[in-house]
Amino acid sequence: MKARTSVVSRLGLIALFAVVLFSSGRALAQENSPMAAAGLGIGLIMVFLIIGAAAYVYMSLALQTIADKTKTENSWLAWIPIANLVLMLNIAKKPMWWIILFFVPIVNIVIAIMVWMAVAEARGKPSWWGILTIVPVANLIVPGVLAWSD
Repeated sequence: MKARTSVVSRLGLIALFAVVLFSSGRALAQENSPMAAAGLGIGLIMVFLIIGAAAYVYMSLALQTIADKTKTENSWLAWIPIANLVLMLNIAKKPMWWIILFFVPIVNIVIAIMVWMAVAEARGKPSWWGILTIVPVANLIVPGVLAWSD
């Protein structure tokens, strides 16, 4: 009987704690507190920063691996913004002046597709894989497949 009472009292304490926890959260949300908004904003910024950093590391590793497998010099350029465009042009064997076209709106999309098509051909894959880089989820998958497939 004593063990049963102990379990019941513990469950009662847990239920009381849950009620206090959830009711205080509702009160905070109902006040439209600037602190709550700031906390949410900071949390969202941190999540996006972490996801962005992970995507950057993944794309840099993939580009460096592609450069190594195509025996392109200076594969470490994959880690430096803008310099990674130079590396992609070297892998694709495109003229270096094309780097200017990456900074022209609309034209940069076409040039990026053409460069990724040439990178896919350099890795022995069909050139249409470069077109997949404009598809939102495929643009994360294609560089990985080009880097780590045979």
